[in-house]
Amino acid sequence: MLPIATSERDEPLQIIPWTNYGLIAANFFVFFYELAVNSQGAAQLDRFILDYSLVPCEYTAHCAVYPGTPIPFWLTLFTSMFLHGGWIHILGNMLFLWVFGSHIERSMGHLRYLAFYLACGLGASALGIAMAPTSNVPGLGASGAIAGVLAAYLLLYPTSTVNTLLPISRILIPIRLPAWLLIAGWFLLQLISGVASLDPNAATGLGNVAYWAHIGGFLTGAGLVWLFQRSDYVSQLREYQRQAA
Repeated sequence: MLPIATSERDEPLQIIPWTNYGLIAANFFVFFYELAVNSQGAAQLDRFILDYSLVPCEYTAHCAVYPGTPIPFWLTLFTSMFLHGGWIHILGNMLFLWVFGSHIERSMGHLRYLAFYLACGLGASALGIAMAPTSNVPGLGASGAIAGVLAAYLLLYPTSTVNTLLPISRILIPIRLPAWLLIAGWFLLQLISGVASLDPNAATGLGNVAYWAHIGGFLTGAGLVWLFQRSDYVSQLREYQRQAA
């Protein structure tokens, strides 16, 4: 399902979500740079991805750090958040960030939201490494951090609805869903797929998606949202929602 917009448009403490816009712009900037590198040859892009993505075994000393990795190598915890594997990957991630991220920035403020976003990305990487400590498969993408944004939205706006497009065959059907159903359903799918990926006999396709990183980012966001949100925001938000009901 493709989210288009939420029912929460006018909120207390209105601010222009510059940080969210900046994160989206930064992700596209890096992606266009990837395209430029790819124009020099697929091998060049593969090397760039390997240099700046997150390789779990490098963090657990199960493999040597790749020679092109930045120094210190833990910088890949951050650089990997801005890499994407193709148009579908980045467009899907940025769509979710566009729809949900602005609301979370309004609840936290610019700098707190940036810190929250990065913390969710780090939480995603931590669980991803813990669940695959010997893996040499590069991990990349903003989806772990965005999973934390989804968790925050679920907790702050449990009664919100989301306008979505449901793809059926080649037709996109517009429907409105409760936010809790869309987000909780997404998380349940990640959890089921993550558990399935632990089976060594599982389909190889499961290994192409970082389910445990998504789970880690979501749990981090759920745990940190109350720490990062503005002290006066939730009470004002509840009053706003009561009056709008």
